[in-house]
Amino acid sequence: MGRRSERLSKAGMLAGDLSGEADVIQVVSRAFDVLRCFEGHDARLGNLEISNRCGLPRSTVSRLTHTLTRMGQLVYLPRDQKYRIGPSAVAMGASMMRGLQLRKLIRSRLEDIADEIPGTIGFVIPDRFHLVYLEFARSADALGLHSGTGTRIAMARTAAGHAYTAALDADIGNALVAEMERDIPDEAKILQPRLEANRQFLREHGYVTACGLWSPHINGIAAPLWSPQYQTFVVVTIGLLSAMYSEQRLREEVAPRLLELARAIGGILENTEGHILTQIERGSFPAALGKKIIKAEDMNELEAGTRRTRPARSLRAGDGRR
Repeated sequence: MGRRSERLSKAGMLAGDLSGEADVIQVVSRAFDVLRCFEGHDARLGNLEISNRCGLPRSTVSRLTHTLTRMGQLVYLPRDQKYRIGPSAVAMGASMMRGLQLRKLIRSRLEDIADEIPGTIGFVIPDRFHLVYLEFARSADALGLHSGTGTRIAMARTAAGHAYTAALDADIGNALVAEMERDIPDEAKILQPRLEANRQFLREHGYVTACGLWSPHINGIAAPLWSPQYQTFVVVTIGLLSAMYSEQRLREEVAPRLLELARAIGGILENTEGHILTQIERGSFPAALGKKIIKAEDMNELEAGTRRTRPARSLRAGDGRR
């Protein structure tokens, strides 16, 4: 790995880092900003809509969409005069999601909880100021909860986002919030006042709650865990109807099951780098491994069940930020 790549993966780079700003190729960053606007495979957007969503000049967006279309990342629809995600982007996404057996293991753990708790249970990964559902399970009684695989949720308005930002090293978390204050100040106003309290609660209990921020009808609870694959924190989260689950009930009844789920998924993630994946492909993966109990020496200061095998050093290396 070259020196620049090592700096990205080991030291980390934030947009506000003057020492690393010169290394950022803005046209590449903006191209990904454009692609992020297409939240679903069927999303159709014109240049003006893209410009409004990503805050770039329309002339810049026009050049980027033209280039991305030539590359197959977007497809132009003449009748609608709009764009949609192209075959190359779909193929790229499919190639990056080859670990389907691993995802099935994670989904099965989520489904176990969904059989017991009437909500939506998700496994999410950060993407700039949002998180994206990689897997989910939903109880048949989960009214009003419609998140699914690929759904993007706001970092500032969800328990998952609050858990993620609380788990980051303080300097990285503060820099992320500072960038939010510059780009999306209304969202930063929600997250920033809660950040220190979330950090303290996470250290003491291993999870974070957020009630009524995304919707007055939804209360959420979430626990972060370190992912060796992505070199960042991922989050397991549960959303429930506030009429059924108050914050106190979340803490008393849901938190123990959430932490058990985080330990199980943490065990799966920890063992995907070596021979375990071969066992999965052969069908000989021991079912009990997902229930792995984390030893005390494997725990960091998130004492009640979150995983972190090394310091959280980089947002950019793990979450696709600019």
